[in-house]
Amino acid sequence: MWNAVIIISILGTIAHFMYEISGPNKFIALFAAVNESTWEHIKIAMTPSLLWGLYDGFVYGTNPNYFPAKTLSLLMIIFIIPTVFYSYKAIFKKSTLWVDIPLFYFAIICSQLVFYHIIGLPPVTFIYEYLGTVGLFVIFGNYMVLTLQPFENFIFEDPISKKYGKEAHSNITKK
Repeated sequence: MWNAVIIISILGTIAHFMYEISGPNKFIALFAAVNESTWEHIKIAMTPSLLWGLYDGFVYGTNPNYFPAKTLSLLMIIFIIPTVFYSYKAIFKKSTLWVDIPLFYFAIICSQLVFYHIIGLPPVTFIYEYLGTVGLFVIFGNYMVLTLQPFENFIFEDPISKKYGKEAHSNITKK
């Protein structure tokens, strides 16, 4: 489990800066943070988690619990990051980097704990395996759509530029 946490954390940290480093590259924008919105921080935890799915799918893919485990582990990221972020921001009236960074890693750790816990449970029935598979495709599809066409609401809004998606990126807003 800790190998997964370390690799996902490193790749997620790289994904935070990759769009800026890439020039900004439109393909990289699908997988890396393009601004400082909450969504982009969810995305940089999800991208390496989905990539890690190539490895753990190879290792655990025949386990009937694999798809429910992967789906629920991704949902943990989607739930934890905005819930904790907006909760502490409501209490303290601002966000701080010294909380945001550990929150990112906390979400990854919780995600992997859920994954490995579910993988170790007795086999689920076909319906749960099916729902897990459908859920994974729904998450991935929404991940792509929301990256290309973000909603205009607070989760997708860049707190610096007050814009959404790639248009909120600092290189674009300065021009």
